[in-house]
Amino acid sequence: MSLLAWIVLGLVAGFIGSKVVNNTGQGLLVDILLGVVGAVVGGFLFNQFGQPGVSGVNLYSLLVAVVGAVVLLWLYHALMGRRRIL
Repeated sequence: MSLLAWIVLGLVAGFIGSKVVNNTGQGLLVDILLGVVGAVVGGFLFNQFGQPGVSGVNLYSLLVAVVGAVVLLWLYHALMGRRRIL
């Protein structure tokens, strides 16, 4: 996939993942990064269970990336959500 395709897939997956986990987007740049990293994490998780990972810009790859983004957001909120800044 081209860099532009990864960015577009990452933006959409990160935004959907943010909406699923906490009902708000994290911002354009964070959503893109979250989606791209989520695509990698989702691809790894799907490969561990015997399924193909991200294969291009299609609905299956979007599903893989969204699952990865949701996992990342859930972990982020589980680890960082309890901290308080004075």
